Amino acid sequence: MNPLSRRQFLSVTAASALAARVVGIEPIERNGKPLLKLSLAAYSFNRFMSLKGKSKPTMSMDDFADFAAGLNLSAIEPTSYYFADTSRDALARFRARCTRLGLDISGTAVGNDFCKGDETELCSQIDDVKRWIENAAVRGAKTIRIFGGNVPKGGNEVSLRKRCIAAIEECCESAGKYGIYLAIENHGGITATPEQLLALVKEVKSPWFGVNLDTGNFHTADPYADLAKLAPYAVVVQLKTEVTPHGKPKEDADLARLVTMLRDVNYRGYVALEYEAAEDPRTGVPKAVEALRKVM
Repeated sequence: MNPLSRRQFLSVTAASALAARVVGIEPIERNGKPLLKLSLAAYSFNRFMSLKGKSKPTMSMDDFADFAAGLNLSAIEPTSYYFADTSRDALARFRARCTRLGLDISGTAVGNDFCKGDETELCSQIDDVKRWIENAAVRGAKTIRIFGGNVPKGGNEVSLRKRCIAAIEECCESAGKYGIYLAIENHGGITATPEQLLALVKEVKSPWFGVNLDTGNFHTADPYADLAKLAPYAVVVQLKTEVTPHGKPKEDADLARLVTMLRDVNYRGYVALEYEAAEDPRTGVPKAVEALRKVM
C-alpha cells in the first residue's frame, strides 16, 4: 500500500466513514455447551526467554514447547518476540516440533501501539502486525493478541481511538485472508477500563475481530464484574493467577469464579495460563496448571 492510500485509509476512513458505518461486532455467537481448552502462554517464562535483557535467555521457544508437553498440555501460546529466528523456515520447523509433541498453537501475541500520532510510526506498527499475521499463519495460530495503545501527553483519546479502529480494520482485512482472529487485550491506555475497551470494540467493523480477555489487567474496584462485561466478546482468554483490585495489594485470583464467568457466556475456546506470580515459573506453572485443571 503506497503512502497516499495508507494516509487516506487512516484519516478519511477514520473521520468520515466511521460515523456512517453500520454497528460493529456483537457478542460472539457460540453453539454447543461451554468448552474451555487449557493452553500455556510463553510470557509465563518472560524472565528466562526475553531477548531484550543484557544476558542471553536461558529458555528457548523449543524448550518452552518441551516444558508444556511435559505437563501433558495440548496447546501453547508462543509470544512473537521470543523467537530468535523469525525466518519462515525456522517458524515452520517450530510448528513441526509442536506437531510431534501433540501441541496446538492456540494463538500468539504481538506488541503494538496503534495510538502513534506520527503517521510513519503508525504505518510501521500496522506493517509489523501484518508481518506477524503471516508468521502466525505459518505456525498455525488461531488468534493474535494485539494492543490498542497509550495516549501520549497532550493527545486526544477520542481522535486516537478512531485512528486505532482504522488500523485494526486494515489489519483484520489481512488476518481474515488466513482465517486468523485479531484479539485486542484490556491492557491499559485506551483499553484500561471496560467502558474504554467496549467503546473501541463496538466500532470495529470486521468479522475477524474480538477480545483477548486478560483476567489480571483490570485494577478497578471490582475486576471480576468488569471482566464479565467483556467476556461475551472474547475469542481467546489469558488467565492470570492473581488480581489487583483498586487500592488493594495483589491477591490470589478466584479461579473457580473466573471459569464460571466464562461458562456463563458459553465460552468455547482456549484459556491460556499467563503466569506472572513471584514464584519461579518452573515450579509455579505446574501448580497453576493443576489448579486450573481441577476447576476446568
